[in-house]
Amino acid sequence: MAAIGNVNGSHGAADLPAVSVDSYNLELRDADGFVGDRASHRSFNAIIEDWRERLRRVDEDPLGNAPTDQIKKKKLEELLRKGDPESAGLIHTAIEEFARELALVIRRFLRTEAWQGTERIVIGGGLRNGRIGELAIGRAAVLLKSEGLAIDLVPIRHHPDEAGLLGAAQLMPRWTLKGHDALIGVDIGGSNIRAGLVVLNQKKAADLSKAQVQHSSLWRHANDKAGRGEVVSELVKMTKALVSQAGAEKLKLAPFIGVGCPGIIRADGSIERGGQKLPGGNWEGDFNLVEELTRAIGRIGDDDTMVVMHNDAVVQGLSEVPFMKDVSRWGVATIGTGLGNARFTNRPSPSQDGDRS
Repeated sequence: MAAIGNVNGSHGAADLPAVSVDSYNLELRDADGFVGDRASHRSFNAIIEDWRERLRRVDEDPLGNAPTDQIKKKKLEELLRKGDPESAGLIHTAIEEFARELALVIRRFLRTEAWQGTERIVIGGGLRNGRIGELAIGRAAVLLKSEGLAIDLVPIRHHPDEAGLLGAAQLMPRWTLKGHDALIGVDIGGSNIRAGLVVLNQKKAADLSKAQVQHSSLWRHANDKAGRGEVVSELVKMTKALVSQAGAEKLKLAPFIGVGCPGIIRADGSIERGGQKLPGGNWEGDFNLVEELTRAIGRIGDDDTMVVMHNDAVVQGLSEVPFMKDVSRWGVATIGTGLGNARFTNRPSPSQDGDRS
């Protein structure tokens, strides 16, 4: 999906202050369905389960009796580092197979017009957070380069949970943040919602490379089987708590909330499609989360609150903007329940084009 809109601060915009969003939520298909699903967290679990089943035919399962989807990633990481050779070997085998799938998906992305000329791809999402993800990324990079593809594949710099909040600072023109210490970022997923107070640290680094998540809260709505209305109410509560926290710490909070959300985001802030995994259903079409939040939050300080929403993979990728000055065209792939993705082209800096964004 090519990004839409060209106004800084609009929802789902193609032109942001530091980058142009050439594409996001690219949906490629093959005979088995969406290509991106081959490199999702679910597909990694399916690979492990397949190898466990093969071993069960001739011997005991080295991972025991628990279903694969109930084995915590932390446990797999421990087995990889300290487990017996066969357990560790099984996980290494799954990593190798998953890396081949990830390399295949990236190859398909690079063949599309929107991804032509990509120099680097940052890998984020939950699976990236840990040695398993790092090894899969490294092995996929080796495979691609061995085929002659000059592409860097690197793990996202920040913890994926924080990256989805830090990227919110890149949704607004830099001049609108002057005189403010912090803003609020929100990351909405199919299982949980995270909201955080992002301290900008602009005096340390005007490019926001020193921005930090100072406080955050997480609500696992999947555990509560919450409906859409409950999610909105809880999100408002989480956001207002962060506004109060900023006040208590005497931080000058920007009247701005940046939201990352799955799906294709229309210019008016509604979701065109891709929101089917969000809790309670009915997120697409006429429902407008931006309007709901704007109305419920009201004012931050003396100003009306501005809420800007973009695709969650885009926002997570935007956390890397300050560190991508050595390339022109780069992308992000987030390994979660699916494979989120976005491709960016760096825009000229203010010193080059004279604008104040």
